[in-house]
Parts: sequence; C-alpha cells; structure tokens
Amino acid sequence: FSFAASTQRRWLIGAEGCVWYGFANSLCGIVSLISLAVLSYERYSTMVTPAEADSSNYRKISLGILLSWVYSLMWTLPPLFGWSHYGPEGPGTTCSVDWTAKTANNISYIICLFVFCFIVPFLVIVLCYGKLLYAIKQVSGINLSLNKKREQRVLFMVVIMVICYLLCWLPYGIMALLATFGPAGLVTPEASIIPSVLAKTSTVINPVIYVFMNKQFYRCFQSLMRCEVPRRGSSQKSSSKVATKAMRGAAVTGPRQSNDFLYMVASLGQPAVTVPQLHVSHELTINITNGHSSDNTPVVV
Repeated sequence: FSFAASTQRRWLIGAEGCVWYGFANSLCGIVSLISLAVLSYERYSTMVTPAEADSSNYRKISLGILLSWVYSLMWTLPPLFGWSHYGPEGPGTTCSVDWTAKTANNISYIICLFVFCFIVPFLVIVLCYGKLLYAIKQVSGINLSLNKKREQRVLFMVVIMVICYLLCWLPYGIMALLATFGPAGLVTPEASIIPSVLAKTSTVINPVIYVFMNKQFYRCFQSLMRCEVPRRGSSQKSSSKVATKAMRGAAVTGPRQSNDFLYMVASLGQPAVTVPQLHVSHELTINITNGHSSDNTPVVV
C-alpha cells in the first residue's frame, strides 16, 4: 500500500484504510521485537535448566508465539479505542501512530509504547544474551567438539538478528521521539522517509538471516519450495550438557574444588538418530566431579 501510495504521492485507501494499515504495521513491528525477546529468553532458559530440546514438542513454541502476539495486541489496540490514534505519517504516503500530536493523551501513549515495546524487550535481550555469552566463556577451555561449535553458531545467528533489528528500528524510534517531544517542524516529511523504510524492512531480515546462517532451516526451505515432505521416523532430540564452574563459599587449599552447574543447550541442526543407530552417541555429556575423585579430573561419560 505505501509503495503504491508513494508512486502516486498520496494515500490511496482512505482514512479507515490508513487506520487499519497503521494498526497492522505497528502490530507486526512490535511482534517482531517481542519475538526476539522471547527467543533470547528461550535460549537462556534452555541453557540454565536441565531440559532436553525436543523438536516434536510444540507446546513451548506455541506459548512463546501466543505471548508475543497477545503482548503486542495489548499495545496496538488502544489507539483504535481512543488512547492516541493512527494517522498519516511523513509525506502522507504511509500511516502509523500520530507522533506529532502534543496532547497529554497522545504523549502518554507514546511514552508507554517506547518503554514497554522497545526498552523492556531490549533489556531482556541484553540480559539473557549477556548471561548466555558469559556461560559459554566460562566453558571455553572444555572441548565440546561439534556441539559447542553448533551452539556458538546458533547464538551468533540470533545476535546478528538482534543487531539488524536495532539498526532497522533505532532510527525510526529516534525520529518518533524527536517528532513527539521536539519543536514543531523539527522532523520534516522527507527526513522521516528513510527511518520508515528501514523499519518496514525489519520484517523480512530475520528469514533471510535464517536461510543463510542455519543449514537445517535452509534444507527445510528447499524442501518446502520443492513441495517435498520431510522424512519422519527420526529423532531430533538432542542436548549438550555443559558443566561450568561457580565458586561458592570460602576458598579451599590444594586443588580447587567447585560445585557443578549443568547447562542444557538445545542444539539446532543436530544429526538425526534412528533406532538402529542408537549405539552411536550424538550427545556429549561432560560432568565435572565435585571433589569425589582423588585427582579432581573431569569425567567424560
């Protein structure tokens, strides 16, 4: 709609169409950011809790998707019922929340929208991935072979997704705040075009990142394009137990002792294990003993 309106240099589907376009545009953008926050929490919780990743269990995935949409609807429906409103944006060829209205009603909504739909999810992302990176750094000296490399690759992919999202939405957020709290005319219609276009491209960046950085997703995408049915009968369950050291209590003399924390990390792209191949281990379990052996050496089982 906005592309067609830009070619005609005017909005084409009327005032009601502008309202619903602004609602849908805001909803999809917020869902994208909340989904990244949910994904970061899922990665963190999978690492710090002793749970096994099971690609056939969709309950947790469905709950995360539902939470993302419900939370986003909570903040995009109010303008339809009087708390702020949707209207033309920039040169009038696209629609969004009216950032320029100086009323208390509009300003209060924009402040809440910025805090709960940008700052809070961003803090969740930074906190979860910060702890995740710290945990990986703690076990950098332990040879985790393919499992560790796979986890680092997945983590790198998700961090790239977050960085790309911020590069797309941060200019738009700054522009919106300047239009709301700055003097009238500070943000010209021409200056708002590029941030608006960048924000809209964010919805297509994540699938592109998945295709180029995740081999399993790429293979599934190829199967989808060829109308092929994925092979069933193989187990996608996999887990890698990473033992990290956390010193508790007072210091001890002699060889250093530590308590154990088992971090369960869901491996994406793990090779399938069929029933006749169960004698071949596809899991690497590392358990650091808690001082029960005389030499305090790691025991690999």
